[in-house]
Amino acid sequence: MKTKLADYVINRLGEEGVHDTFLVYGAANGDLVDAFVRSKNNRYIAVMHEQGGGFAAEGYAKVNGNLGAVIVTSGPGGQNLVTSMGNCFYDSVPVVFITGQINSRFLRPDESIRQIGFQETDIVAICKPVTKYAKMITKSSDIRYELEKAIHLAKSGRPGPVLLDIPLNLQKELIDPDTLLGYDGAVEKSYDVERVNKQIDSFLEDIKKSERPALMVGAGVRAAGAEKLILQLGRLLKIPVFPTWNALDIICSDYEYYAGRIGTYGGAGRNFGIQNCDLLLAIGSRISGRITGGNVESFAREAKKYMVDVDEPALQKNLQQLPFDECILCDAKLFIELLIERLHQGEFGIPNFDGWDYRTQDWKMRYDPVTPEMFDSSDEVHPYAFMRILSEEMGSDDILVGDCGGNIVVTNHAFETKTGQRYFTNNGNSPMGFSFAGAMGAWFASDKKQNVVCVIGDGGMCMNIQELQTIKNYGVKVKTIILNN
Repeated sequence: MKTKLADYVINRLGEEGVHDTFLVYGAANGDLVDAFVRSKNNRYIAVMHEQGGGFAAEGYAKVNGNLGAVIVTSGPGGQNLVTSMGNCFYDSVPVVFITGQINSRFLRPDESIRQIGFQETDIVAICKPVTKYAKMITKSSDIRYELEKAIHLAKSGRPGPVLLDIPLNLQKELIDPDTLLGYDGAVEKSYDVERVNKQIDSFLEDIKKSERPALMVGAGVRAAGAEKLILQLGRLLKIPVFPTWNALDIICSDYEYYAGRIGTYGGAGRNFGIQNCDLLLAIGSRISGRITGGNVESFAREAKKYMVDVDEPALQKNLQQLPFDECILCDAKLFIELLIERLHQGEFGIPNFDGWDYRTQDWKMRYDPVTPEMFDSSDEVHPYAFMRILSEEMGSDDILVGDCGGNIVVTNHAFETKTGQRYFTNNGNSPMGFSFAGAMGAWFASDKKQNVVCVIGDGGMCMNIQELQTIKNYGVKVKTIILNN
């Protein structure tokens, strides 16, 4: 049965669970926008700026755990998306970015010609460095293959953004999707389970000899759907667990083996646990400079280091800032399942680490960045005191979205998460102004009964303040707290 190409795209996104698509209308995406009136499972949210729409799609994807989408027009429309693509690329967020393109007949025939069509831009070339896949559709018969491929790549392996650029004339064409070639995503990347099990055995032999082991958890654990499994693993190993900033709502402050926050800015525990461990297992984290600090070689200086990641280049020792001793190529969920299975077999006796656990818990309590003096002021509110009280007031089903800049350090230092909460910012790209639009997207993906709270600095609020109009238009219920930086 024939359908308009634009209708196919919008309905296919709806079938993937994208029920709110963020967009800014323009001449080159008109047919895609028009297709929403015929869609039963996907609606558009008209935002005020393309960057705000991209940030909202990121927040949407982070809360729904599946996929986000944003549609804009050609030229400056696509150019305004580059920052939000970078967000999703560096924080591994699956979002489908779609740009309308000018009519195919007006596209420049050669790169030596600067421009022919009005608002013509080679958005694919611009965005390739910050996308997993970027492609212009040149034939309507390619749309099923390219859309299915883009969706698959966005969600598989290490997730990330994808871009499809669709000329206006192709949006109008009639296609029969059932007769078109589809993308076969069934051939998944397989892992050498035998090798992984040998590396697990090596880790278990090392933990038997260890006195001060530590487990570090990154956002890759959530991407793999292993949030509950990692808590189970921590309870089996009974060792201190440290979340990265992207995992503060995976290993929460109320988890019994949570031992503090790590990285350049320290936090509860001030990195003492990581720096004094003698065995480190890092799962789903790329071990950035924000974790190691500037003196990279001193990170976990006496520890044998194991790294588990799905991103093969990140495991190449010659490409690592700090070469790890054992690099394990494996999906985080599969690795945790295999490790738990080995532990249940009882072949490896795990020592008692109560003394080490007590020591790391003592560091966490003793070196809390929030001090009693911060609550004493009568004429002004200390931001650290405010964030600590906010964390006490927010419930376990609530969503907190933090911004970027100086205020995120305050938030990450002082806000204590509860199991079940969602708390995120954007750490890899870290643009000011993210949280206001990101929280808006989070609200659309929420069950509408959850409190959605945005914390943002006064400078960041200026970056996407135009989305106040979107919030008013759609009755978005986001509590926004502006910190005076």
